[in-house]
Amino acid sequence: MGKFVYLMLLLVLPASLTELFQQPFCFVNGDTDFIQKTCRTTRYYDLCLSSLESDSASLLADTRGLAVIMVRIGVVNATSTNSYLTSQLSPPKNTNTCRNAALKKRVLKGCADKYSYAGDALKYALENLKDELYDYANMNVMAAADYPGVCRNAFERYPTLVYPDQLALRENSFKQICQVVLGIIDALG
Repeated sequence: MGKFVYLMLLLVLPASLTELFQQPFCFVNGDTDFIQKTCRTTRYYDLCLSSLESDSASLLADTRGLAVIMVRIGVVNATSTNSYLTSQLSPPKNTNTCRNAALKKRVLKGCADKYSYAGDALKYALENLKDELYDYANMNVMAAADYPGVCRNAFERYPTLVYPDQLALRENSFKQICQVVLGIIDALG
């Protein structure tokens, strides 16, 4: 089901996101050696390498272009997680307590909002990269990486709620993507 939602998300991106994915950046003579060298500057080499190798544009990208590609992957991840959380808002059929279900719904809604904000922060980072404002790009990526933690903290405030395993996996993945982006931005100077 998660893969289906992800695929549908990629096929039916809103117009604002499709504009985001147009290529306004300069891509120049990159290659697999350059990608590997760049990924070695990050905390998650394997994630960086597999992500960039899956996008053919990365073969022609400079360091900034590689950062752009990874930020776009982060935007898709945040948007996908927001969609997943939104899909979880309908109450389960076997709800034992209305109060607990209402509480969980409220926390999930807050989490969906946080992933939306994370995606927005990454979109700002794209603009910062375009304008070669690397300190601001770094700041926006760090902000994006913090939003999932706010979601986790919301669950921890209520002992009757369990932080969903699927959400924990998504949080970890998103934070790792952000760490890769930060490593690439650091290489920009």
